Amino acid sequence: MDIVTVQNLKKYFGSGPRQVRAVDGISLSIEKGKLTAVIGASGSGKTTLLNLIGGLYKPTEGTVIIDGVNLGRLQEEELTIFRRRKIGFVFQDCNLVPELTVRENILFPLALDNSRPDMIFFEKLTGLLGLQEKLDDFPYMLSGGGQQCTAIARALIARPAIILADEPTGSFDAKTSQNVAGLLKMTTDTFHQTLIMITHNLELAQLADYVVRLQDGRIVQ
Repeated sequence: MDIVTVQNLKKYFGSGPRQVRAVDGISLSIEKGKLTAVIGASGSGKTTLLNLIGGLYKPTEGTVIIDGVNLGRLQEEELTIFRRRKIGFVFQDCNLVPELTVRENILFPLALDNSRPDMIFFEKLTGLLGLQEKLDDFPYMLSGGGQQCTAIARALIARPAIILADEPTGSFDAKTSQNVAGLLKMTTDTFHQTLIMITHNLELAQLADYVVRLQDGRIVQ
């Protein structure tokens, strides 16, 4: 069963001779519960594609359908609510709130939605990521890997339809990168989540069920 369907997706910036075709006619389907790695050189359109799937950019042309919902048909407020409930984001710089503890950072998406957490799931998730002894710590007290594990837990806590990870290990050394990527893969496998991950690291891409290679805004073999 496909959880994401992208049809003839285009995103152009600017106009005239300086127009940049960041995404130029991409169509793809992503199977539920699978890890898809998106690879390609810098400037190939990876992050733009991820932002289009995540509803952070509006396409110049084409459609994005997530869990049966066409994002192009949602009003701005509806799209914001949909992102909060259906899409989890993991970024390279973690984007944790420094004034909040690990526990509060993880539960933050639920607090925004006035939703009560499933504490059994919370305990299982934080245990799997090795965070149970750090829940009262603040982000500055954690290693880079610990911060990223907190970001992963925050992305998963609402059990979204998809997780979008933009270079989640890009700022780490090789060992930490492997550890974080392994934990990301393990958590998505454990909780049957769908993960789309951008990476420059071909070794990390080998963890994926499917690999999508981009060049000049298009999918190439």
